Amino acid sequence: MSPTHQPPHHNANDTPTNSNPLHGVTLEHIVTQLAAHYGWAELGTRIKIRCFTHEPSVKSSLKFLRKTPWARSEVEALYVRTLPKLAPPPNA
Repeated sequence: MSPTHQPPHHNANDTPTNSNPLHGVTLEHIVTQLAAHYGWAELGTRIKIRCFTHEPSVKSSLKFLRKTPWARSEVEALYVRTLPKLAPPPNA
């Protein structure tokens, strides 16, 4: 192939931003939004992890979720399911 005609490079992780609801959203934002929406007790009922049921805090949750991929996936999935119920950000 000539250098002027290269096939488009696509990465498996390339996703349009509008189809990925987690694009640009921090884990801290996710945990904060879920805790505000459900409360820690309900969050601990929906996802059975100690950081939501025993002395819960955003800081302890972030520490655990960053080290525990399966738990982070569950929290992210709950956030995506909850998005339609959350109020839009004030600057939207």
